[in-house]
Amino acid sequence: MLPKLTVWYNTRCPVCEAGIRHQQGRSLAAVKAGRLAFLDINLEPDVLARYGVTVDDVRRRLHAVDEEGHLLAGADVALAIWRLTPGQNWLARLFGAPGVILVTRLAYDRFADLLFAWNRSRGRW
Repeated sequence: MLPKLTVWYNTRCPVCEAGIRHQQGRSLAAVKAGRLAFLDINLEPDVLARYGVTVDDVRRRLHAVDEEGHLLAGADVALAIWRLTPGQNWLARLFGAPGVILVTRLAYDRFADLLFAWNRSRGRW
């Protein structure tokens, strides 16, 4: 059985690693139930190649594949994780609301760009 959501993230980014570790703790029930999986893109850098996604794409933004095989990226991954995490569905409703989702995606993408540049300047990949 495939998880409802398989999230690919970058363990070489200390901010990303800390954020995912925190989220794993919050999502423990979903992880244990097999509805949510968090995987390190550095262990399988070509795993998303069939979607045209490179390892650097995942180092820049979260990527996920849902149970139907659809690819999600960036803020849409965060929203999907929150929907599966007990007590965090309200975050998905708030930041994914019509009109707000555009700002959410823009803010996520700008932060991700800055974080990617910072990590690259530190020689993390």
